[in-house]
Amino acid sequence: MKILYTAHGSATGGREGKAATDTGNISVVLNTPKEMGGSGGDGTNPEQLFAAGWSACFMSAIGLAAAKRKVALPADRAIDAEGEA
Repeated sequence: MKILYTAHGSATGGREGKAATDTGNISVVLNTPKEMGGSGGDGTNPEQLFAAGWSACFMSAIGLAAAKRKVALPADRAIDAEGEA
């Protein structure tokens, strides 16, 4: 399979640290949710990032499948996802 794109990201400090992409488009503070014994601070967590990324990718896959089948999708379509730990 031909690789079309490779994303690069890094994290420091684990769940109570920071994460970013090499492009600088994403730079977030990470906090462990209180439900998992963490501080529950103002940052995000890997589960939230996964849910956001997965829903965006799934939306693109649905759009591609619909286009191939010549099915129109509503302009305001949305996908909600959950990331659990």
